[in-house]
Amino acid sequence: MSWSERIVVDPGVLVGKPIIKGTRISVELVIDLLARGYSEADVLDQYRHLTPEDIRACLAYASEVLRSEKVYALP
Repeated sequence: MSWSERIVVDPGVLVGKPIIKGTRISVELVIDLLARGYSEADVLDQYRHLTPEDIRACLAYASEVLRSEKVYALP
């Protein structure tokens, strides 16, 4: 499964932030919860309509965005 099957951008939902398809849950929210120490089970318990695959898609999306980021060293 590719993250692109589960993560979409719709300008009419959350001002175009990447979201989990069919929801109003942003990738940003899921990543933030995980970074704050929530476990996958905690996220799934709080957002019962999400699946483990949705969480993995959020992580894969974030990874790809960071991988494509260009960093320029300052002199």
